[in-house]
Amino acid sequence: MSSQTLSAVPSRAARLRAEWFTNPKVELLSGLVVALALIPEAISFSIIAGVDPKVGLYASFSIAIIISIAGGRSGMISAATGAMALVLVPLVKDYGIEYLFAATILAGAIQIGFGYLGVGSLMRFVPRTVMVGFVNALAILIFLAQVPHILLNGDDADSSQMPLNLAFVAAGLVIIYGLPRVTRAVPSPLVAIVVLAGGAMFFDLELPTVGDMGELPSALPFVALPELPFTLGTLQIILPYAFTLAMVGLLESLLTAQLLDDLTDTPSDKNLESRGQGIANVATGFLGGMAGCAMIGQSVINYRSGGRTRLSTLASGVFLLILVMGLGDLVARIPMAALVAVMVMVSVGTFNWRSVRRGTLKHTPISESLIMAVTVVTVVLTHNLAYGVGAGVVLSAVFFARHVSGVVKVTSVVDPDGVERLYAVTGELFFASTNDLVHAFDYDAVKVPMVEIDLSGARVWDTSAVAALDAVVAKFADRGIEAHLVGLNRHAEDLHSRNTGNVSAH
Repeated sequence: MSSQTLSAVPSRAARLRAEWFTNPKVELLSGLVVALALIPEAISFSIIAGVDPKVGLYASFSIAIIISIAGGRSGMISAATGAMALVLVPLVKDYGIEYLFAATILAGAIQIGFGYLGVGSLMRFVPRTVMVGFVNALAILIFLAQVPHILLNGDDADSSQMPLNLAFVAAGLVIIYGLPRVTRAVPSPLVAIVVLAGGAMFFDLELPTVGDMGELPSALPFVALPELPFTLGTLQIILPYAFTLAMVGLLESLLTAQLLDDLTDTPSDKNLESRGQGIANVATGFLGGMAGCAMIGQSVINYRSGGRTRLSTLASGVFLLILVMGLGDLVARIPMAALVAVMVMVSVGTFNWRSVRRGTLKHTPISESLIMAVTVVTVVLTHNLAYGVGAGVVLSAVFFARHVSGVVKVTSVVDPDGVERLYAVTGELFFASTNDLVHAFDYDAVKVPMVEIDLSGARVWDTSAVAALDAVVAKFADRGIEAHLVGLNRHAEDLHSRNTGNVSAH
């Protein structure tokens, strides 16, 4: 073995320890907390999609386990999610569950393709204000999802239990926020769940439980092909849903990965994460599960509980399987109030309170505050993260284009010989600034036979800019004045030479 190979072994071992075994005890306990929080969520999302609870639970454990190995962001939790469930509602209603499995497999394949195409690098085009709006909106949605469990206003809820339920939620929050002041040896959310569940069982209290959400599975999933015709007609049905699932899943996963990057001050491979999400969804579809993606709520629970490595993600999937298969009867008796307390902690911890402080808002540009507000409102109203982020990105692009297009300047001087007039153009020349450019010249005031337009201080971006420059030259020509463009860089000169005469100059 060469010295180069020997020197590479410790680095691989160190990387393995960093990704998996930094603090195994904390990672395993954190995974257990996440697993407990995943159960009611997975059941709820299954109900939203119109399928049996086991479909969401199978998806959650298989995705978590696979993504811990194949993903690009250590410590991030992926499972069945509400955003993906909402996309699947009409598909299940109109065609049945087998089409859900096929759409999940196809969505995963699309995500793998996107990963190899480098879609992860597009994250740099999501502005920070949109990220903040995304996080704040998700925090609000997490809290709003707990309100029915807090106030017991569901269809089968008994309102007489509400005082006791509120007391349990409050007790859970006291434990969650109070225990870390005494010790951090055990994650406080786990202690809250155990104490409240033990108290409810010991005193035989009548409170809504995890079991009330739906029946837990009693058998392991098995690999099988979806039972549907493999025809072009089937592909036409599932492709729109699969593409939407792929886009929504990648958007939520990459934004969550970016959030954890910021929280942990560590980088992640977004393209590897895209491929990992795809692999997890393909496998899940064959195992009888629904499509999933990263979960910001459970990822924050993992982070707050000390989970930083892939071991915590793997543990969450393994513990979820153990809990629903081996301890299903016990897990079913956990009061929902205990898990609600954990999710309220998540929503409070997820919200970026600094972004809404008076001092911060005072010094933040109005446009950025508006972008954040539009992102939040759109997500909260539609319950669709993709819509909110899309609205925020589009609005950011509009404000950016407006700002950049407003800084195009044209200055002019007459040369001493009075033969020609010199114009200097500075700024970004693209579709949003073309109108300002065309009307920035004083055509009728020119009394010389020739003008020279210096573009060395400008940047030509697109064919709209080429058309605008041709329009300027044409306006001078209409007045009997010869105009010359100088100072074009190589890109601008090539763009202009290829498109002059091929684009409209009006």
